[in-house]
Amino acid sequence: MKYGFLLLVLTSFASALEWEETFKPQNGWTTSTAVDVDGKNIKIKNTGKAYFFTNATSPKKAGYLQTIKKFGDCTIEAEFLVPKDSNSGIYLMGRYEIQILDSHGKQPVGYGDMGGLYRRWDNNRDPKGFDGTAPLVNAANPAGEWQKMIIKFRAPRLAKDGQLLDYPRFISVHLNAQLVQKNIIAKGPTRAAQRAGWASKDHIFIQGDHGPIAFRKFKVTPEDFSKIKK
Repeated sequence: MKYGFLLLVLTSFASALEWEETFKPQNGWTTSTAVDVDGKNIKIKNTGKAYFFTNATSPKKAGYLQTIKKFGDCTIEAEFLVPKDSNSGIYLMGRYEIQILDSHGKQPVGYGDMGGLYRRWDNNRDPKGFDGTAPLVNAANPAGEWQKMIIKFRAPRLAKDGQLLDYPRFISVHLNAQLVQKNIIAKGPTRAAQRAGWASKDHIFIQGDHGPIAFRKFKVTPEDFSKIKK
């Protein structure tokens, strides 16, 4: 289904300069004036100011997008769209993925659906995949429509010698104004993580090689969730 080009209509959308100040340059990612969802593809136009950020020109070869700054406790506000069957993910600290997938209407949902905490992976285990957490509800909008995700994340607490004191935790994840994760512990990096081991701060990554995605907002606010009860 072709939706037609989606033009900028709200002044709160990010500008090209804001994207450049948030993310490191990465092959396969570009800004765009407008995006057009046509079936399983995203087409772009560049006819003026660029407000969208997308991997549409290289959806199977784009690198993992990486923030310039490192973050620990934080709130992420993201607005994005994916076409039919597309797949991406937001990796907190480069390790813990909240899944982005065209999942509208699917029942039941699993860890690999929109808003799920993706599973961990160990080739020496049987089964190799473990520890994923499905979203509480299927809150995904249809493919081609804008999705809004708000993630509140508490980073791991480490001793001075680097030993783990407290696991990282997703305090909450809301998708399209519905609660999909609440107080979920991440006991280790999820599959395809870009970082290993423990850290108190690190870069946020966005998966770019599993399918096309376009963002109109990606805001990270540093927080202090030390007093949040378990």
